[in-house]
Order: sequence, then C-alpha cells, then structure tokens
Amino acid sequence: MKFGYHPTMCNPDFYLPLAKAAEEADFDDFVFPDSICFPEKPSISKYPYNEDGKGGFLEDVPFLDPFSTIPLLASHTNKITFSSHVIKLTVRQPVLVAKQLSTVAVLSNNRFNFGVGLSPWKEDFIVTQETWEGRGKRMDEMVQIIKGLLSGDFFSFKGEFYNLPTIKICPVPTKNVPMYMGGHSEPALKRAAKYLDGWMSAGLDFETNKAVMKRLRELRKQYNRENDSFYHVTMGPECYEPDGIKKLEELGINECVIAFRDAYAGEEDNRTLEQMIGEINSFSETVISKVRI
Repeated sequence: MKFGYHPTMCNPDFYLPLAKAAEEADFDDFVFPDSICFPEKPSISKYPYNEDGKGGFLEDVPFLDPFSTIPLLASHTNKITFSSHVIKLTVRQPVLVAKQLSTVAVLSNNRFNFGVGLSPWKEDFIVTQETWEGRGKRMDEMVQIIKGLLSGDFFSFKGEFYNLPTIKICPVPTKNVPMYMGGHSEPALKRAAKYLDGWMSAGLDFETNKAVMKRLRELRKQYNRENDSFYHVTMGPECYEPDGIKKLEELGINECVIAFRDAYAGEEDNRTLEQMIGEINSFSETVISKVRI
C-alpha cells in the first residue's frame, strides 16, 4: 500500500517543510486539492461531499494552485510524488492545462499524478466563462486533447466542443503522466474506466469502496480495458490502522490518502508546523512501519 499525505489547506508557509517531512517519514505522495474562488452569496450548487451540501466551510480557506506550488516542493524533495486531488478540469481550457501539466511533470522529474474532476460549483463555470451544460461530455474531449498533446507529437482534434488545428507542445515529460478521475457518481466511474488511468475517492466507508471497486471492474471489462494498468486511491476510516489497510489492499486499493483534520467540518486550523510534522511522524511509526514489515 502507498500512502499520500493531505495537508488539508493549511498555512501556506507550511507546505515546503511538510513535503520534506512527509518524504522523510516514508509517505509516497503529497496531495493537493483545488479551488478557484469563493462566492459572496451562498452557492446555488449542492456540495456532494458533506452532509448539508453547503460550501460555507470553504470561505477564507487557503487553496494554493497546484500547478504553481508543486514545482517548488519538487525542487526540494527527491522521491515523493505529487497528486492533484482533484483539479477542476472543466473550468479550464485544455490546451493551457496540457502546457501547465507538462511543465509540472518535467520540472518534477515525472513525479506528478493528475487527478481531475468536474467541479460541483456552478459559480466556477460562471467566473471562468465556461459552460455548465454538457460539462461531462466536454470533459471527455478535454481528456483526449490533453493526452494527445502530452505525446509530444503533432495532434489535432475535432469534437462537439473543441476544434484544434494540428499542433504540438514542447517540452513533454519522458514518462506518461497518470490521469485519475475523482468522483463517486456513475458517470464519473464510467469516465474513469473508459478514458483514464485510475480513480480517486473523496472519502468512503469500506462497503462503498467495495461496491465501487466491483463497478469499476465491470466497466473496465465493458470498455475492453480490464488488462490495462489502473490505479485506485481512497480516503476513509480504514486507512488509519493496519487491519483496515489490509482489507483495502485485498479490494485492490493502491493508495490511502491520510488527512489529520476534517476539512469539511468548517473549523479553523490552528495547528502549528511542529504539531503537523508530529502527526506525520506518528503515523509513520505506528502505521506505515507496521504495514511494510
């Protein structure tokens, strides 16, 4: 089992020392969420990952841009990877994303995993002047464009939403950048199984994880991709103790993302850097070291 560390939108000054500490404590991955902005008026959208569906807990929460921050952290580390969990892809332009993605992958020496999602907030689409309607189908085209451009060859695309002349970008990374789909809905699982290299959850209990893994196997077989490499990332209560991790491994989960604070609770994060490094080291000693005996 691999382990990702989620700093849960902490003090921006802490990111660099936390990345170093996570690498030294044998975490494999450092996870970045994504948020564009916060609306003055209450959102007209329902948030799918907490009980009341409201997004008020996100006000004044410091979200750093993953594309800008990861190269800095990568320049001060050697082996830990970095993952977006997840980039709100459909509020961005795909050619520009491909350029940003390739730059991060090159500067990090192929240590970037690209997790993507739709964005549940209609306001994100309004302020970036992207279309809310048809966002799922548009995302399918975006994924194909990004993968095509990351090949380094000349690439063109003609679809319902995008029409690109033949172009190429340079530089591109020397290895494939894994692309993972975030989301629990049936369309998200279908998109992951058909187009992408893996799937990410935002926190599920064991039985739901089990059901999702079963459905992904069915869908990958349906799309004739059951023999392709596919990476599974989850968050949830089983990730925090060795017996639970063993159960997740038996399901086929590849990575547990560890967060030591419930970011959805809306409480202020008053942890010091020393406390956060202590959390990392304690988990490494009590869980990671036990699992990897």
